[in-house]
Order: sequence, then structure tokens, then C-alpha cells
Amino acid sequence: MTTRTRADILLLTGFCAFLFFYGLGQFGLIGADEPRYAQVAREMLARHDWITPVLNGRPWLEKPPLYYWQAMIAYSLFGVTDWAARLPSAFDATAMVVGTYLFFRRFSAGVALDAALICASSAGVIAYSRAASMDMALAATFTIAMIAWWIWNETANHRWLSVCYAALALGTLAKGPVAPFLAALILVVYGATRGELRQLRRAVWLPGILLFCLIALPWYVAVQARNPSFFQQFILQHNLARFSSDLYHHREPFWYYVPVTALALMPWIAFIVAASIPAVRAWLRSRTRENGGECNFRIFALCWLLVPLLFFSISQSKLPGYILPAVPAGALILADYLGKWHEAKESKAVSIWLMVLHALLASAPFVPALLLAYLVTDHRLPAGRPTIIALCAAFVLAAGIAMTLASRAGLRMLRFVTLIPVLLSVAAVLKIGSTALDQTLSARPLAQQLAVIEMHPLPLAVYGVPRELEYGLTFYRNQPIGRYEWGQVPAVEHFLVAPENWQSGVAKYTAGRRVSFLGSYAPQHVDYYWVAGAAQGLKQPAAP
Repeated sequence: MTTRTRADILLLTGFCAFLFFYGLGQFGLIGADEPRYAQVAREMLARHDWITPVLNGRPWLEKPPLYYWQAMIAYSLFGVTDWAARLPSAFDATAMVVGTYLFFRRFSAGVALDAALICASSAGVIAYSRAASMDMALAATFTIAMIAWWIWNETANHRWLSVCYAALALGTLAKGPVAPFLAALILVVYGATRGELRQLRRAVWLPGILLFCLIALPWYVAVQARNPSFFQQFILQHNLARFSSDLYHHREPFWYYVPVTALALMPWIAFIVAASIPAVRAWLRSRTRENGGECNFRIFALCWLLVPLLFFSISQSKLPGYILPAVPAGALILADYLGKWHEAKESKAVSIWLMVLHALLASAPFVPALLLAYLVTDHRLPAGRPTIIALCAAFVLAAGIAMTLASRAGLRMLRFVTLIPVLLSVAAVLKIGSTALDQTLSARPLAQQLAVIEMHPLPLAVYGVPRELEYGLTFYRNQPIGRYEWGQVPAVEHFLVAPENWQSGVAKYTAGRRVSFLGSYAPQHVDYYWVAGAAQGLKQPAAP
């Protein structure tokens, strides 16, 4: 192992440890999906069941099991905690970054570290590496599959085609048939742009198909055998119906993924766009492999970036995480461009306006990172000194980045100067904004308050609270949560969490029962009550 390789390993280890692992428990699980997925893994582990995902004791068949399996292993090793629930995504992101590094070590060693760090520091990767969700597992396996396919395409070594099929099988276990379908769509588009559709038939390889089936199909067969409704719920409802209709109320405009992708590729988006232009020009000049071969890889990565963007833009249901498998392609495009630039195969002149734009975009996230506490509590930037200080700090960073890139060192310093604001922004979120995130977006503080006043374990019901809070309480209290508005009023003594100042509604639902107001949780505008058990035979009032 060379000195440079050891240095690369140390740098990658340090950056991945900080960007993906450090402070995973600084704030509790947020949103509806994180606590829900974490609770499913906990219940599967408690039941010693590796086949059927279960939530509140009932089969929950919306997602495949790869994340659940990873979380179950993490729980077994470290206990059931929110940071353990996020460990699978952090490990998946690390695997994706390492795969990117090893790929460029093989084909363009001079920029291998650049490629890995660009991938690791993209905003979308950082965000989802810290989330208890399936998105990073799909992105990591999909990235490894696409990289392996390219190596096979260049070397004709079928071991890499085997890796591609195996990774797509894991992607199918991560989030379903979207993994092989999206990969096939990208390869068809790439083959069409290069006039090589016939050659793509070589990738339809029987041993690879058998390997895919051996890895992916056993769980699908087993879960269908145990749960006859699985095909209808997972394939028809949560894949086809989710794509073709607004079944789950995630409708967004057609152009939704353009800004989402741009944000996910921050802070590198300006240079990624600039790096794509030479490849497009080369393709337009000549569509033959011999004349346009120098930019073939960048065209492949561009197809990888744009096809998912267009595909999910057609979908009637849109969520930010859907686009994550395309994000690593942006890092590959830019790394390939930097490699050509270092080899003097690209124009040495880099526009000063591009440098300034990159400097501004790289420094911009530092402002909301510093002011995150205001944003999550007041939903706006504060007037006066805090905003001025944050803007001045970002301006100083931008000026330093622009001047460094304009110096003789040029793009050789791009990685170094861009990572500085990335690291500062992540540190600011964890050290300054994490308390506000925890208090306003997570159920963890409220669950802790209830645990303090609870003399013995009690059921919990809610009324009129967001589902994010409901699922969060389900995880942190490890119990099913009833909803008053759905007629799920426990007959026994229990806690109730409801919107603040809802005493009249509480009295209507709990007529004839003793109720004590226990306190308020102001950051999320809810009150909590103790409700005595109902007298035997007492009929609960109907919902208003």
C-alpha cells in the first residue's frame, strides 16, 4: 500500500465518519417515515421474524426488507435507539463512497479521492445518510450496480456483470422492482445515444439473471406465501398505483425534481453543469464510439443523472428521496471532468463567472445552517444581527473560495476549498440547530416528558396531531397509539395528547371519566392529559 493510498484511506475514513456517523443521535427521528421504519425493524426483531414486516403487531407490506434487516442487526449490536436506526444508511453511504473511490482508482487514479469526496459531500447524500429510510440503501446498491456495469462494458470481464446483477438484486430488496427497471431504462437510453442497442443484448446474461433471482426472489416468495395480500399491496398499490396516481397525496408539479436535484447536488451543481457541456458537444459532433469515445463515460453518467429525473417527473407521486439514486452520477461527471482537466484534455481556461457562482453556491448553505433554529421555530430568517452575521460569514467564505480558484492552483484546489463550507455547515446544524430540530420536529422530547410523570406504563392516545408525532410516539414509547377521531378511545386509564387549548373536545370524548390536565409541550403546540378508565358498560360518545 502506497503512502498516497494510506492518506486517501485516512481522509475518506475521517470525512465519512464526520459527515455520515457523527452526531446521529443529536436529534430524534423526524417525519413520519423514520420512526415508522425504525419501529417496524424493532417489532420484527422482537418477533424473530425476518420475513414479514410488522407495525403495531400487524403486517405492514409497503416496503421490502433490506433496511429492516440492517436495522435489526444494528439493534442487536447496539440496542434499540434512534441513532442505531440511522446506522444502516450511514454504512450504505460509506459503501457507495468507497465504491466510487475504487472505480476511479481503476480508471482515473488521479481523481479517485476527488470523486469519492464529491459524492460524500453532496447535500442529498449527507441528508439521507443520516435518515432511517430505504433511500440510501437503494442509492448505494444502484450506484455499485451502474459502476460494475460500466467496468464490464469496458473490460468484458463477467465478474463485474455478476456484481451488477447482485447489486440490483439488493436494490430490489431495498425498494422494489424500481432498481432493475431504472437501470435497464438508463442503459437503453445510453445505448440509443451511442447507437449500441444491439451490444446491450450482451448484458442479458443467464448466469447473472439466475444470481439476481437467487438473491432477490426468496424473500418475495416467502412473504407472499405468508401474506397473500402482499402482491396487491406492494406491487399494485405501492408501486404501480403510487407511480400512476396521487394515491398518497404527494402530488407536485412536473418540474419538481429540477430544483430538488439541483439542491441534492449542492455545492457542486455549477461545475457539474459545466462538466456536462463538453460531453454533450462531443456527442452532437459525432455519435460514433471511435470519434466520441473520450466522452463516453460522461455521456453514460449524464444519462444516469437525467433519466431518473425525467422518469420520476412523470410520476404522479413525488418525494425528494426518489431522486437520490441519480445523485452519485453528478459526482462521477464532475470527477471525470477534473481528470480530463488535469490531463489538459479539457480547456485550461475556467470562466471567472463559473468560479464566482460556485463560490456563492458552496457558501450559501452556511447561512441556513447557522440560522436553522430560527427557521424551524419561526419559519423565517430573523431580522437584524443574526442574519447579518451569517451573511457576512458566508460572504467571507465565498470570497476565499473564488480567490483560491482564480489563483494559479485553479481547479486543483476545488475539492479542498469546497469541503470547508460543507464541513462548517454540517457542524453548525449539529451543534447549533439540533436542539431546535429535536424540540420542534421529533417526538422524543415529548415522550421523555411523559415517561417522567408516568408512575406505571400507560396506553397513549392522540387526537388531531400530525402523523409525524403519532409515529414518533409509537417508536419512542414502543406501543400502538390510538386515535380518538377514529373511535380508538381506550377504555382503560391512559394518556392523551391533543392540540393545545382543546379542553372542550377532551370533555366531549371522555364524558363521565375523570380527566387531569398534565402539561403542555409548547414547541409542537400540544397538551397532554391523564384520562381515567371508563366505568364498566359506559358507552363512549360518538365523534363530533
